[in-house]
Amino acid sequence: MTLAAPHPGAHGGPLAARLAGVRSSPVRDLLALVDRPGVISFAGGLPAPELFDVEGLRAAYAEVLTGPAARRNLQYAPTEGDPALRAAVAARMTGRGLPTTTEQLLVTTGSQQALTLVAAALLDPGAVVAVEEPTYLAALQVFQLAGASVVPVASDADGVDPDDLARVLAEHRPALVYLVPTFANPTGRTLPEERRRAVVELTARHGTWVVEDDPYGELRYDGAPVPAMAAQPGADEHVLHLGSFSKTGAPGLRLGWLRAPERLLRPMTVAKQAADLHTSTVDQAAGAAYLASADLDAHVARLCAVYRSRRDAMLAALPSTLPPGSTWTRPEGGMFVWARLPGGVDTAALLPAALAADVAYVPGASFFCGEPDHATLRLSFTTHTEDEIAAGTARLAVVLRG
Repeated sequence: MTLAAPHPGAHGGPLAARLAGVRSSPVRDLLALVDRPGVISFAGGLPAPELFDVEGLRAAYAEVLTGPAARRNLQYAPTEGDPALRAAVAARMTGRGLPTTTEQLLVTTGSQQALTLVAAALLDPGAVVAVEEPTYLAALQVFQLAGASVVPVASDADGVDPDDLARVLAEHRPALVYLVPTFANPTGRTLPEERRRAVVELTARHGTWVVEDDPYGELRYDGAPVPAMAAQPGADEHVLHLGSFSKTGAPGLRLGWLRAPERLLRPMTVAKQAADLHTSTVDQAAGAAYLASADLDAHVARLCAVYRSRRDAMLAALPSTLPPGSTWTRPEGGMFVWARLPGGVDTAALLPAALAADVAYVPGASFFCGEPDHATLRLSFTTHTEDEIAAGTARLAVVLRG
């Protein structure tokens, strides 16, 4: 049989339609632009690299790559995850007030993959997802890629508004509600416990799944911890909880987990098999060894002490950085301050001038699924020292205050 020659200049067919409405992440785009000496970037939600426990992680990798277990740790592994790692994560979550068993956990390649698996398992094309407005932009990408219709729920200084959620549940019948209730990305807000209970009760009544994304929960600098949504009465059968080692350990490990009702673990496991078979065996083994030998509580306490000081430096600088009439959040933890400038300012239009001044931020419009507020921006305070924050905000003041 003779095969026809390709048409001259042909470059393959069109892209899948599901990609048509998925916007590139401005944070990822900015990372490429600001990766040059001298730039002070408040754009990426990056942990401080000088605080990584390199020695502890090196020892963990050496342990799992030494002796008879070394070859097993380089082999294929169960999709559900390393049993020792799952047990360690379950114990830590239980200790933090969310009773968890190994059987409720699926190890994922970062919590971002957990979100992708949730979308694959629970959302058909055209399904409705309700999100707090504004919300984590990579979650919007996941839902758009799944072909879902994303609708906003109003929020205020305390996070998502249960009254507006009740309206959205009645009008749109979403299959899933997605929230970052503790030190939210991008706003830094924390949902009070009474609102968490209201969200759990409302969604249980409507038979709606809830995804509680919790990458920042251990990074608390002030105030008392708020029990997880998944720990609220009535949450057991419909609230999924996503966690990550990225903010307390190192994001390069790509270790996350999904806590879900046991009836969901099987379909989630099938979705993960189709995605990547399993998360890196050696990284999981090293994670388990690290949790068994290191004092993670002491490490997190050190992170919180440093990040608290950096948050305070950012908050102290903002009155002289932002124009008069600006407002901003005062997060009790996490990585982000959310600000709004007065008048009809478009922070995206100001970004080129900021980059020319060797400072960066994320314009806020990308965090909205509905009508964007162009006068908003997100600032991350964890990556830089107090002196660098002072220098970066001084550069930003020249741009934002004219």
